[in-house]
Amino acid sequence: MKTATRYLTFTTRRRQELLDITDEVEATRAEAGIREGFVLVSAMHISASVFVNDHEPGLWQDILDWLETRVAPWDPDAYRHNRGTGEDNAAAHLRSLTVGHEVLVPVTDGRLDFGPWQRVFYGEWDGQRPKRVVLKAMGV
Repeated sequence: MKTATRYLTFTTRRRQELLDITDEVEATRAEAGIREGFVLVSAMHISASVFVNDHEPGLWQDILDWLETRVAPWDPDAYRHNRGTGEDNAAAHLRSLTVGHEVLVPVTDGRLDFGPWQRVFYGEWDGQRPKRVVLKAMGV
């Protein structure tokens, strides 16, 4: 079994932001030298997400709009978590729970085994401060 572990740190310019991290996932696979296996990609914060989807800016805005208008609007007074904690990020926690915090990317014949258009994204829901993602490649 071959492995490689990398940590990425992001400090986004905006409170909410989507970043394509597919190239970093591939670099971790290459570092491990695996031809068959998996790369685990996991956000190490409860107000961020990792997901697989299409690299298309219109869709990115649709995702952000969907989270804001239908899933977890940014309305600090509407959430019990924000009362008495000194925080205002309950919506970010709910967005992370909805989108998910990790993905497992298959590796086949020395390549990330994606369908057409698929890429790996980091979704920041409460940014402008350092947040980490762990990438762990495992295989043969």
